[in-house]
Amino acid sequence: MKLKVLIVLVMLAAGFSANAQRGVRIGYIDTEYILENIPEYTEATGQLENKVQKWKAEIETKLNEVKLKRESLNNEKALLTKELIEEREEDIVFEEKEILDYQQKRFGPNGDLMLQKRQLMQPVQDQIFQAVQDIAKAKKYDFVFDKSADVVMLYSAERFDMSELIIRTISRASKRTQAKNKAERKNAKAEDVVVEINEEKESRQKAIDEKNAERATAAELRKKEILDAREAKKKEAADRRAKILEERAKAREDKLKERSGDQTETDKPSVADDTQNDSQEDAAKSSADILEEKRLKRLADREARKAELEARKQKILEDRKKAKEENQSGEDEDN
Repeated sequence: MKLKVLIVLVMLAAGFSANAQRGVRIGYIDTEYILENIPEYTEATGQLENKVQKWKAEIETKLNEVKLKRESLNNEKALLTKELIEEREEDIVFEEKEILDYQQKRFGPNGDLMLQKRQLMQPVQDQIFQAVQDIAKAKKYDFVFDKSADVVMLYSAERFDMSELIIRTISRASKRTQAKNKAERKNAKAEDVVVEINEEKESRQKAIDEKNAERATAAELRKKEILDAREAKKKEAADRRAKILEERAKAREDKLKERSGDQTETDKPSVADDTQNDSQEDAAKSSADILEEKRLKRLADREARKAELEARKQKILEDRKKAKEENQSGEDEDN
């Protein structure tokens, strides 16, 4: 397998260097698909399969007969002499050996099945080989591979598949062989024409493929940009949330410090009742101001997030609309 792949790579390298000016033309066939669509081969295969089933039935019948004989001998051993037992066992062993010989004759490496398969395959393989030779020369192919062989084809474009052309060529040859009169032979010969290469169609197809590749690349870039923008927004939101949490923690700490300071002042001896009342009012006023500031900040943050979400939604809608217009424009150009 590795040796075959190495040979193919060496052939490709030689072809590329020798035909660098005009470009290498490569085609492939699917032998299994071709065989399935040749009526003569499928008919002969069906007949061979019927023979195989008949041979299997014969072997199964003989095995059942030997099995019954052995069971009968085991049941009658108590009533038979030693000589009779040995004689019947020899007969059974001889029959089993005959069955094995018959299996080898029918299904062995050199048996009837393998022989008839080779006889069935050889003419069709010759036809396929000759058709490949004719088409490759007419269409100026440098290499033609078999998709169903050991050479691994990781990807194969459908426009390089020659299987249908091979089937039509073999069918036309079969019509010529089976023609009964001069008129039928003339019509079959007229059908046996190999279509020349349509360079304009190939160049147009190549341009379409390149345009599709460019669109795919552009779509990937747009997708990457959208994903990057989403990640940036996620990071920005996470940073903003961390900052808010930090500010809240700081405010909570300041509040605790302020309460500790108020408690300390309360513990100290008062100079006058009026001074103490003024301090309490100032402290109460400071707490109210802090709560109000926090409330206003929360409202401002909520409005900012709402505006950001609205802007993000609008941008996504615009990107989708733009992509849809570009796809529609590309389809119009292809048409």
